[in-house]
Amino acid sequence: MAVQIRPLRQSNYNAMIALFQIAGMNPKTRGRDSPRSFSEQVRRHRSSYLGAFEEDRLVGVVLGTHDTRKAWINRLAVHPDYRRRSIAARLVRECERALRKQGLKMFAAMIEPENRASEAFFRSLGYEILPILYARKKLRESV
Repeated sequence: MAVQIRPLRQSNYNAMIALFQIAGMNPKTRGRDSPRSFSEQVRRHRSSYLGAFEEDRLVGVVLGTHDTRKAWINRLAVHPDYRRRSIAARLVRECERALRKQGLKMFAAMIEPENRASEAFFRSLGYEILPILYARKKLRESV
């Protein structure tokens, strides 16, 4: 059966969270990966929140976003049973295509320093690997 790439829907939420868990990611279901957050994001980024489906089974995900000047390839995951089939590359290329249609020409992906497989993967797609320090600040909601 052929794997098809298509936009994610709100109804794919539970399958996406399960895929993140199987892929060894740590979804923040009370934060950025909450049902409410996903619902808002999937509406905003309809063409760049993509899933790889074998029939109705979600086997890969990429969440593409942008800040109006730079596109971000986020949360790329492929089910372990479906790796080494070019699904991740297809997801990233389709995500880039959708974001290019919105006028974006610069693409970035954040890779954890010890994740050599992701580093090699993005390098194979033409991404330049840069040693960058990352600073973040989480604002807490006031009670």
